[in-house]
Amino acid sequence: MKWFPILCLSLLFLIACKDQGKREILPALNAGFSSFEERQKNSGRDETAVYTQTAASGIHYRLAARRATPGVVHIKSVYPVNEQRQLPDFFRDFFGEDFWREYNSPQMRMGSASGVIISDDGYIATNNHVVADAQSIEVVLYDQRSYQAKTIGVDPATDLALLKIEEKNLNFIEFGNSDSIEVGDVVLAVGNPFNLASTVTAGIVSAKARNINIISDQAAIESFIQTDAAVNPGNSGGALVDVYGRLVGINTAIATPTGTYAGYSFAIPVEIVKKTMDDLLRFGKVVHAYLGVFISDMNGEKAKLLGIRQTTGVLVDSLQSLGAAKRAGVQKNDVIIEAGRRSVGTSTQLREIIARHGPGETLELRVIRNGEEKIIPVTLLPETETRQSEAALLKVLGIEIENLSPQERRNLNIEGGVKISRITKGALSGTGIKTGFIVLRVNGKSVNNRNEFLDELRDKQGGMMIEGIYPGSPGLFYYAFGL
Repeated sequence: MKWFPILCLSLLFLIACKDQGKREILPALNAGFSSFEERQKNSGRDETAVYTQTAASGIHYRLAARRATPGVVHIKSVYPVNEQRQLPDFFRDFFGEDFWREYNSPQMRMGSASGVIISDDGYIATNNHVVADAQSIEVVLYDQRSYQAKTIGVDPATDLALLKIEEKNLNFIEFGNSDSIEVGDVVLAVGNPFNLASTVTAGIVSAKARNINIISDQAAIESFIQTDAAVNPGNSGGALVDVYGRLVGINTAIATPTGTYAGYSFAIPVEIVKKTMDDLLRFGKVVHAYLGVFISDMNGEKAKLLGIRQTTGVLVDSLQSLGAAKRAGVQKNDVIIEAGRRSVGTSTQLREIIARHGPGETLELRVIRNGEEKIIPVTLLPETETRQSEAALLKVLGIEIENLSPQERRNLNIEGGVKISRITKGALSGTGIKTGFIVLRVNGKSVNNRNEFLDELRDKQGGMMIEGIYPGSPGLFYYAFGL
């Protein structure tokens, strides 16, 4: 079976801890723990000559391919005979009905994909969707040696997984730095498309911090490196490397109407991969940090309303009352332009930066408030019961929501309401509701913001009715569903 599910994640519902005294939720760290990056540096492999040779090698990329190819493995995941794996409706459009029928065929029991060796003692990074629900996982090395792999941990929010095989002195791919690559840089994709082992393709970085809204998880983090390197089914979990053969991303998604390469592919930045792999090794799960803000991207209209010139950055629409940002002094209508000394132009970039940090770490925010810049150190907090409760409700509904701006309310001539910004799998996804719908009433009661909307549905059971409008379409629309 050849498949290439495309997943990755988005919601920034970054939140706080109810009790400051409960902040210490992590197990005590082992004093002997070393990150995968430290393991690579301590392996004794000297790459100085490689970089010198690569720099002098002209326009071909043979040295990068030679270095990276032995570190990419072929992963074969086997699923129970009577199990038909369920994919979001999005994949029907992405792969087409023929692929969907083939995918759900009870005779199709094996998935073929890729993985990246990240340490010489057998740890392998791949996508969560490559190994999720697998009954067994076989890893085939570049030299055709085969091993059964153990899953150390998975993280649906980043679509990453850590595997382990029992072997020593393996070829691993050295970590690069996804921050240092820029649009226009040459990159290579290495993987096993269509079971064609150790295939290398080349392209350039087309964009960074790309959010393509393909993951149904409510805590999804999407900040892809977009490239035009050819990536196809079977490349999932494989390596995206720079011209020195250093890992800059894990190939995860393709944008295509046919299910095969049609111009663009997407990779998870290695800076997210590093943190995720270390957490999975240390804790068996990823410990995500939350800022406690609801945000939206800045634009010219919002800048005009705020009376500032800044048209890029992230606008703080509202804050959680017990959130890390609120405690640190961040205010509504602050515009975040920098986080951790990295420029922030969009909410996707801010999500990526926070995904690299853990609870208890301090992140310095640079914000514009009333036309003046301020520096605000924020100590990030872990997920709380409040976050879990709200996230659970939104997951049941299968939507993400955001408040309307004053300008949007004026343009639509309405006093309140909330906008559905994303639809995932849930109670509302089967009603035919579309992204952009403005909810005005729930069970006949007006809702003016996201908190009122959630309050009307929290702890409810039975039949529900929402009423609202689509901007640009006449009349009211009604959707009934059950909880």
